[in-house]
Amino acid sequence: MNGKIKGADVGVAAYILAAFIMLIVPIPNVLLDVLLAINISVAFLILFVCMFSKEVLEMSYFPTILLFTTIFRISLNVSSTRLILTTGDPGNVVQTFGSFVGSGNLIVGVIVFLILLIIQFLVINKGSERVAEVTARFTLDAMPGKQMAIDADLNTGAITDAEAKQRRDKIQQEASFFGSMDGAVKYVKGDAVAGLIITAINVVGGIIMGVTMRGEDLSSALNTYTILTIGDGLVSQIPSLLISLSTGILVTKGSGSADFGNVLVKQLFGIPKAIYIVGAVIAGLGIVTPLNTFLFLAIGIIFILAGRTMQGTIETANIEHEAETEEQEAQEIRQPENVNSLLSVDPIELEFGYGIIPLANVSQGGDLLDRVVMIRRQIALELGTVVPIIRLRDNIQLNPNQYIIKIKGIQVSEGEILFDHYMAMNPGFVEEEITGIPTFEPSFHLPAVWITEGQRERAESMGYTVVDPPSIIATHLTEIIRQHIAELLTRQDVQSLINNLKETNPQVVDELYPKLLSLGEIQKILQNLLKEGISIRDLLTIFETLADYAPTTRDTDILTEYVRQSLKRSISGKYFPQNETTSVVTLDPKLEQEIMGSVKQTEQGAYLTLDPEKTKAIISATGKELKKLDDLGKNQIIITSPIVRMYFKRLTEDYYKDLVVVSYNEIESNVELQSVGMVTA
Repeated sequence: MNGKIKGADVGVAAYILAAFIMLIVPIPNVLLDVLLAINISVAFLILFVCMFSKEVLEMSYFPTILLFTTIFRISLNVSSTRLILTTGDPGNVVQTFGSFVGSGNLIVGVIVFLILLIIQFLVINKGSERVAEVTARFTLDAMPGKQMAIDADLNTGAITDAEAKQRRDKIQQEASFFGSMDGAVKYVKGDAVAGLIITAINVVGGIIMGVTMRGEDLSSALNTYTILTIGDGLVSQIPSLLISLSTGILVTKGSGSADFGNVLVKQLFGIPKAIYIVGAVIAGLGIVTPLNTFLFLAIGIIFILAGRTMQGTIETANIEHEAETEEQEAQEIRQPENVNSLLSVDPIELEFGYGIIPLANVSQGGDLLDRVVMIRRQIALELGTVVPIIRLRDNIQLNPNQYIIKIKGIQVSEGEILFDHYMAMNPGFVEEEITGIPTFEPSFHLPAVWITEGQRERAESMGYTVVDPPSIIATHLTEIIRQHIAELLTRQDVQSLINNLKETNPQVVDELYPKLLSLGEIQKILQNLLKEGISIRDLLTIFETLADYAPTTRDTDILTEYVRQSLKRSISGKYFPQNETTSVVTLDPKLEQEIMGSVKQTEQGAYLTLDPEKTKAIISATGKELKKLDDLGKNQIIITSPIVRMYFKRLTEDYYKDLVVVSYNEIESNVELQSVGMVTA
């Protein structure tokens, strides 16, 4: 492989070196013939490679190739000009092109040459230049959207890091390629202009050399040197025309991975109706006009027959396609596994209207994707569990500024933002109101107002809490995940946590799982903890506690209480700040006895059998006592005895979602508490 690369390097170097040598050193006409033939061959090679390459990046070095061939062609022009002016014999190739194309007629040769120059300069070069410029502009404009799509796919887990890197590299290469092409086509345009000037110099200089140096008469010199100049120009301009055409083909390819010839024929001759009409028109022209009847009638019939053949081919292909489609549908029905993709449900989805898309566009300063990544990190540190991949997608059915959050495919919350506004919230001590659009903060449903960028500084100086739209969505999403993190914890997630713990503490894992508790039972205990916002990050302590008590009971609710008591340092730190007295509400011991007396134990677990009126009275009494904490601006915390904690929490959780129920055994001894009331019913 190394030898081939070195050989290729030598070949390219020799090609460029030959071009510079020809600019300086005179070469014989025989060698010029060889180099001209090579130049024409390379031009045809470039043309057909551009035609049949399936992706433009397969010719990613085309701008460099364009530059090299242009230099080589100009060098040939200089060498042939030198031979024309010095010897009058530039070789067989130039003479043949000059005499053959013009059919021995000077005027015909000049006209044909000028036509070729006009086609080259005004049609091919001009069009290629414009297409390259527009393509480069649109490719660069499309880069941010493509980058955003890659980032979104990466964040939602649709692609891996390696695939994302590969796609980013491809986008970068395309942008670099079309940017280079935009500049490289200028060489082609300059080459055409240079060819026109060199031709004029050859004619004038040749006539002067023939008359003054060789003693030829004016008519003979004009005829000789004009034909040679035309030949020289054609030998140079035809390869230039081919490469210009290659440039146009490359930058106008509509499909990124299409077979050029096959697609071109299908698109041109793929509609039989159009072929029939063309055949009828051509045949009619032959019949009703003085045009050659036989010729036009024959061509018209050929088109009609071609249309009939194409129609039969299309009908056959459609029948085969329908049969194949029916067979595939039957196969899908016979193979249940093919519908598995329809059964999968994304754990967490964030759908938003098109007005919110810029928030996820990195090129426009959007950082929503980064915030989603940070949410997963934050929850992992806070609760000790891995948040599933959060899938982001736009939804045209939503209002432009609306977003919804789904858990397991079901919408659980929604919000609406103003993209170019900020949300200002009164923390409670701001007396002066700021003008804006009234709204509610979506996470906690607090009153707020939308303000403009110009009002932001004033609102902050007045004491308002001001947040930007990405922060609003991120905060809302974080709260929803916290509320539902327990149900998002799957058995597979628990198995991953067990595997991680086993790497450092294999003994405790082997003692507990699967000997004492099953995977499902461990999952239930961890879900119980997460449901009340207790972190499971200290998994070692949790497993050691379970290993201590699991031999005596497999009741997951009771085991959860034991685990909570072993995590009392964490619970105290979460709800009871140090060096500060915490206001709480307690539970009447008589009420605790009533609750425990209504507990019924079954094989499926324990449940309460309280009278509905009694339950209503307990809930009402709890609400009155919690209002005292609300009036003091304190968190809703109720302290109970250990044995009744989980039953009281279960009784009140549907009514007071933010209520924290803690037992005395879950509080550190140095915590200072102040009771502001007692629940009595």
